[in-house]
Formats: sequence, structure tokens, C-alpha cells
Amino acid sequence: MAGRAIGPGEVTRFAPSPTGLLHLGHAFSALTAAAQGAFHLRIEDIDRDRCRPEFEAAIHDDLHWLGLDWPQPVMRQSDRLPAYRAALDRLAPLSYPCRCRRGDIRAALSAPQEGALPAGPDGLVYPGTCRGRDLRDAGPDDVIRLDTARAFEALGLDRIGFRDRRVLPDHDHVLTRDQVAQGIGDVILSRRGMGTSYHLAVVVDDAAQGITLVTRGKDLFDATYIHVLLQRLLDLPTPAYLHHRLIRDDAGRRLAKRDDARAIRHYRDEGATPADIRQMIGL
Repeated sequence: MAGRAIGPGEVTRFAPSPTGLLHLGHAFSALTAAAQGAFHLRIEDIDRDRCRPEFEAAIHDDLHWLGLDWPQPVMRQSDRLPAYRAALDRLAPLSYPCRCRRGDIRAALSAPQEGALPAGPDGLVYPGTCRGRDLRDAGPDDVIRLDTARAFEALGLDRIGFRDRRVLPDHDHVLTRDQVAQGIGDVILSRRGMGTSYHLAVVVDDAAQGITLVTRGKDLFDATYIHVLLQRLLDLPTPAYLHHRLIRDDAGRRLAKRDDARAIRHYRDEGATPADIRQMIGL
């Protein structure tokens, strides 16, 4: 089974995107990660249209205010495009270009069937419309997708899994190749204008930083199956995983950066202390 047990001396990380102010959910994730071992900050700034320097500065300021510190210099994804390109090149035999937009995918999925459409880590599960295209046919507006079925075949696997230490301690989570295809699909490896995607970048960066424990929210649980698959394909180590509970608002909705009322900066301006924040999030 992929993964390793959590123990003392873990190397952990918190990897926010500077697209808004950090909220209480970010505080919970960062503090939970820092409590497990040596803590690193990583800035996921590949979305140049939405990332802002003022939000990146606020990330540093809010985390320091919470009492966290980390090694310098901080890893930033915008500095690591050559590493992502090298990983994409290795995955090229298992990849294909895709020109489909969200509307195309929704139409392809809804035409022959009724009921809820299947959703995975990237939204609607891609139906494979462009799977027969050659990577040499890729255009500037295409994304690059991983052919997950071919990836399983290349590795000689019929299932993939990992061990999570928070959702169900000491429990192995396993999906078969068919379950991955139906529930997750051919994920995006490189988005338009970015040169990578979250899935590819996070796997490459965790290995580069020597991360031994990935601490993140339960909303990313299903994505971990793909990340373990990519680790196997790229000959990278698989860290331990801890998917923690999500912090929600009074209506039970997961917090989002657009909800400034739950931003750490808002509570600071209202006179809250770091101890107050810890109490609000159950720490």
C-alpha cells in the first residue's frame, strides 16, 4: 500500500494560493500541519490572472501573527516552470491534448443520461472526448490530460491507494482502475497559460521539498488517488496523508476566500488574538 505512517520529525507544508485573504479554514490547516513537524510555506501562484502580490504579503503576515515560522526562501510555483515541464515531458506518452470547455463536457455527459452528473477533483468527470488525439496536435488553447487507463497499464496496476491518518486511522483507501476512470477521470496536467496544473505541481513540489506528511482538507481526498498515481509514474516518494475536517460557516458551507467576514484579517482588525482564532477553530 502506498504511503507511510506518521511519526516524529515529519516535514509538513501549507501551500495557499494568493488569490484572496486567508480565512479560518486556512488557519486550521496551517496550524494542524505545523503541529505535526517541521513546517514549510509554499506559494501556489501559477494562476497569474488571479494571484495578487498584496494577498501573498497578507499570507506571510497572517501566518506570522498566528505564531508560525518557516525556512527561507519560500518556494513559489511561478519559479518552477522548468520542473513542471520536465515532468510533463516524462508523462507525454500517457498524455493527450484536450480542447473541450466546461460546456462541452457538460453536454457530452448529459446527452444520453438523466440524473446527477459525475463529479471528481476537477469538477465534472471528463468523458474522454479528445482521448484519441496525438500530443503533437496540441494547440495553444488546449489543456493536457493524463490518460488514466494507460497510466494504470504502464504501471501494471489494477488499483491504487493510500493510507489516511485522520479520516479513518490505520485504514487503507483503495480504488480500482475502473473506479478511478469513472469517479475521477482523465485529470488535467497542464492548464491553458499556466504550464502545469494543481495535480502535477503539488506532486513535483512535495517531492522537491522533501515533504513527508501532506496535511490538507477532506475536500482534496479524492485527488490523492491521482497524486499517488503520478508519484508512481514519476518515480517520486509517496508521503503520508492527513485529510482534516473542514471549517464551515453557520449554514454549513465550506469557507471560501470571497467570504471576507471569516478572514483572519477581519478578526485581527476586530481585536482578536491568535488564541481566539485557535478557540474558534477548535484547537
